[in-house]
Amino acid sequence: QVEMEESGGGVVQAGGSLRLSCTVSGLPFADYAMNWIRQAPGKEREGVSCISRSGTTTLYGDPVKGRFTISRDNAKNTLYLQMNDLKPEDTAVYYCAAERECGDGMDYWGKGTLVTISS
Repeated sequence: QVEMEESGGGVVQAGGSLRLSCTVSGLPFADYAMNWIRQAPGKEREGVSCISRSGTTTLYGDPVKGRFTISRDNAKNTLYLQMNDLKPEDTAVYYCAAERECGDGMDYWGKGTLVTISS
């Protein structure tokens, strides 16, 4: 059974930082590209970032480029998202998701962690 659990969400003031983590079990972690996806209240899901299986390739959505950094530790089956210079528009539920390659379509999802940025 695949389990993906996000952590690290919370409330932070604009301009602050948070680091999200996603621990994965029941899945050959190193065989999957990993993603962070977010959904703001009343809006559709939005791709935040994707990292290749080896971690050598990273992709970012325009709204987060230069502020967010995705990384992974395949030895620990863990995905990370370092978020800096946070803005109120970053408020959302953040999900980790796994797919075979970036852009293939998600096979597995976590349950999400809420990030709230106060102005």
